[in-house]
Amino acid sequence: MASPSPTRRSFDRSIVEGSIPSAVWRLAWPTVILNVVGGLQGIVDHVMVGHHVGHVGNAAIGVSWQIFLVVVVFVSSIFTGMAVLVARFAGADEPEQVNRTVYQAFLTAMALSLLIFAPLGYVLSPSLLGLVNATAEVQAEALPYLRIMFLFSFGMMLFFMLSGALRSAGDAQSPMRIGIVMTALNLVLNIVLIRGMGPVPAFGTAGAAMGTVIAGALVSGGTLALFFTDRLAVSFHPGMSWRPDFSVIRELFRFGLPAGFQGVVMNLAGVVLLRFVGSLELSAEAQAAYTVSYTQLFSLITWTSVGLMGAAATVAGQNLGAGRPERTEQGVRVAAGIGLAGAAAMGATFLLLPRTLLSIFGLEDPAVLELSVQLLRYLSVSAVFVAVALTYTGGLQGTGDTRSPLYISIVSQAVIPLGMCIGIQLARDLAPGDIWLAILLGHMARCILSVARFRQGKWKGIQVKMGSARA
Repeated sequence: MASPSPTRRSFDRSIVEGSIPSAVWRLAWPTVILNVVGGLQGIVDHVMVGHHVGHVGNAAIGVSWQIFLVVVVFVSSIFTGMAVLVARFAGADEPEQVNRTVYQAFLTAMALSLLIFAPLGYVLSPSLLGLVNATAEVQAEALPYLRIMFLFSFGMMLFFMLSGALRSAGDAQSPMRIGIVMTALNLVLNIVLIRGMGPVPAFGTAGAAMGTVIAGALVSGGTLALFFTDRLAVSFHPGMSWRPDFSVIRELFRFGLPAGFQGVVMNLAGVVLLRFVGSLELSAEAQAAYTVSYTQLFSLITWTSVGLMGAAATVAGQNLGAGRPERTEQGVRVAAGIGLAGAAAMGATFLLLPRTLLSIFGLEDPAVLELSVQLLRYLSVSAVFVAVALTYTGGLQGTGDTRSPLYISIVSQAVIPLGMCIGIQLARDLAPGDIWLAILLGHMARCILSVARFRQGKWKGIQVKMGSARA
């Protein structure tokens, strides 16, 4: 017979019983802060690499991340399935099911990351870089960066998993604190490793990857140790089963795989889009503009929106688990309203102060600056559609409807923008503005389809199917 679990922190019941706007805000703001801090780290990396290596280094990080994210989002699909189950069980106040789910997600993610994606990623990195039409100069900078990320990123994956488990259980502040520590450590390491200091040589672009994986490993190891205490809402204890539980793993994949394929589709579409960018006359300049304006400055929008997406998912899942679907609907609407207001304000900044924002990255090439300003004009409009789309995606995924966002992403992030680029390229030479417009139209479609699907309400009938816990 299993021994009783240790005393634990109770779940935050105000999520299923108290004010919906307060619940959304309490869950969202720590994640927004964490995203801002972590995103600033990425910006600092680009600034340092841009000044130390040049815009080729910026392009190298951009194309490497676009490729690496395909793997990240697939492994993270397990975490999406975990989040669905944890939110349901936390809403129903079933702590042992929460702990059981998180532990099985840990085992699955470890196997995927270390045994499959690390060796395959190392071997295939040169071929993957060739897919994005990166110049030889960019590929030379990108290859060591990408291989380091593939081989040693499990610590970062573990951080994503543990943070997602706590947020889904209603604790968004612990991941924020842990993430700030990891970002601060990452910043210190990157200052040393990118530029060199004392006996440490300058590793340039590769130094940014080294700092990321070292910080992730150290902080995630410490966080995992906390899970063996009673200080967090989720815990591992001697009375639980340590063996793989395939009834849980099956549910992780049932809910998570559609989200994983969604992420793969979106990032593969991003890789193909980057290939179109690389086919332009000024390919390196266009890729640098894409990297700085879209993957970095546009993050000022997605930082907030992803935080609200997570809040919407937790509120939606916990209230559905507690048998209160009307609160699920209200929570998603509240999150979308907050995201819309913030995105409109930031979009105005893109329009009014583009060169001021771009100057932070040390961009001096006139062609890169012109292309970046042009892209920011399109992204200022995209911002409002992305903010609303992400919160409604969170609502769908939080309730367990992870398939609809997959189909929506196929249409909005692949068929529409890539189809438009292919069509134009068959008729005439592709121009940068054509690609920027394709991005905007895809964002608009994603917003419209996500809202429409959520309002159909079919998520109310989704059930979780798991066997009883084993000792």
